[in-house]
Amino acid sequence: MFDAIHSNKKIVKFLLQLFVVLITLPFVFWGVDSLSNSSGAETTIANVGDAKISIFEFDQALNTAQDRMRRDYGDAFRPEMINDPVIREGILNNLIEQRLLLLEADRRKLWLNDEVLRSVIAGAPQFQQGGRFSLPLYQAFLARSGLQFEASLREDLIIQQCLDMTRSAFVSNAQAEDLLRLHLEERAYHENRIPADHFFKSVVIGDDDAQKYYEENESLFEEPEQIKVEYLTLSQEDILATVKLSESEAKTWYDGHPDRYRQEEERHARHILIRAAKEGGEARAKAEKILTEVKKSPEKFVALAKQYSEDVGSAKSGGDLGFFQRDAMVKPFADAVFDTLKKNEISEIVESDFGYHIIQLIDIRPASVRAFAEVRAEIENELKQQAAARKFAETAESFSNMVYEQSDSLQPVAENFKLELKKTDWFSRKRENPAALGPLANDKLLNRLFSEDAIRMKQNTETIEISPGTLLTARVVEHTPASLKPLESVKKEIEERLRLRGALELAQKAGEERLDALKKGDEAKLAWSPVKTVARSRAPAGFTENATKAIFKVDSGSLPAYVGLTDGAGYTIFKVVKTTTPEKLESELVQGIRREYGTLVAQRDLSAFMDNLRKRYPVKIEKSKLSTQED
Repeated sequence: MFDAIHSNKKIVKFLLQLFVVLITLPFVFWGVDSLSNSSGAETTIANVGDAKISIFEFDQALNTAQDRMRRDYGDAFRPEMINDPVIREGILNNLIEQRLLLLEADRRKLWLNDEVLRSVIAGAPQFQQGGRFSLPLYQAFLARSGLQFEASLREDLIIQQCLDMTRSAFVSNAQAEDLLRLHLEERAYHENRIPADHFFKSVVIGDDDAQKYYEENESLFEEPEQIKVEYLTLSQEDILATVKLSESEAKTWYDGHPDRYRQEEERHARHILIRAAKEGGEARAKAEKILTEVKKSPEKFVALAKQYSEDVGSAKSGGDLGFFQRDAMVKPFADAVFDTLKKNEISEIVESDFGYHIIQLIDIRPASVRAFAEVRAEIENELKQQAAARKFAETAESFSNMVYEQSDSLQPVAENFKLELKKTDWFSRKRENPAALGPLANDKLLNRLFSEDAIRMKQNTETIEISPGTLLTARVVEHTPASLKPLESVKKEIEERLRLRGALELAQKAGEERLDALKKGDEAKLAWSPVKTVARSRAPAGFTENATKAIFKVDSGSLPAYVGLTDGAGYTIFKVVKTTTPEKLESELVQGIRREYGTLVAQRDLSAFMDNLRKRYPVKIEKSKLSTQED
């Protein structure tokens, strides 16, 4: 949750400003001990001040991160990615920062009342249906994720309050204009190019030079160890394609689960709300006065709601609340709408925790059951998925057993389970494009395949889960050890490298001599290019970042000025002749720079804030528990 809040601060700020005056959600708000310490006997991975981060919490965070990576990487995802030390340290550091902020929030007595939490949840898009909060959607979400969601969300919003306190960065318009002028500065220059290939003929390569370079750089000429393998995959998706359902199975399921396809009664209403003060007398009198006006002119309900209603969520739409189920509303409101009013009727004053309501029932959508024809495809897909999952679980065990028992070949396994036995071409462990290996791009699997036993004995690997619902086993069929290419096969390549290196050195020497003379005032007759321009924010096509930096490092106070630069093909001298900055700046650009710079300053301030928290609440990490060992 912290990641989502941290990266969507504007959304959270908006949600916090929502005031849902109609809905008091019947949630079970769990008590939150923000700084909850686990049992003293529980293994901890880090101590933050007096608070602890348990191994269990860390494992949960790892699982969440792994699920996110699985979604983000798709087919390229590999389970062992989560074992990357950088990733594991980052996840633990994220937990530590949460705990630091909660400790500080507790010290500053920051809290979040239930009303704000209800507003945030009720306004969240994922719980909306037809533009209104849907209790069934929320209940289904809780059934999947657990009620601790509310406790976590409360902590996240408290953390957000604590982070908001660090945002005091201010950037003035003058600062922003200076930065923008610097960003938009352009410099005009000529260039004089000294190509390395002009010096190729001057480079002399000795008889032993290639041999010496070869011996000093053997790693450049190694032929890596390579293997060819054959492999089998067993996947739930493949099994799903073979699952067949009889015509009656889906109907039997439908008939046996009527409640699942029942749509509860919904009613469409609009209202005028007058918020109640503590005593409530004046508010009720105001509501009664409005009710008299409404009853006198029912056709003006929408206009009167726009004029008088204090429900900021619905007043602009004439008090319209859309369709909703009984459980979505507080009890007095729901009772009036569902038990008392008839279509087009207007209620008397209805009192709730939010104040006084005048309600008009607009329409009724009776309870109904979705027809079988409407949900048949949905049921069939679900039943097929269930059948495929069961069959995969059963097949996976016998598949793994046979792979182990028939360890010298995968052919019997392929025949028994009717799987395609696939084969690879030569590949090495050091692969530049992991995706080219397809399902074999799995570190755990490659560790097995390139192990001494797998190469020597050429036996099947154990089955490895390369993604959820997909097992793979492989076997080395051919192997070539790492070798050093013979000198004769690479001698020509080495000589070309030595010739280029020597030519670059000569080009650089000639360029530096020419540059030194120019700086001393010797304006030799050089072939300068036509004038060109480069901006800090925009360089000509093919212009390198190093060249841009070199030109803008030149002191523009005394022009022309010269600077030289070596690249992979020669040496270039730049003659800077003019620098320009815009006099007038577009206000939108200034404000954009102001925001960006403000963000950088805020990030700096936040970093300093977190550093101070680490001093106030010392952090101790059990590094031995952070690492992982391969299964």
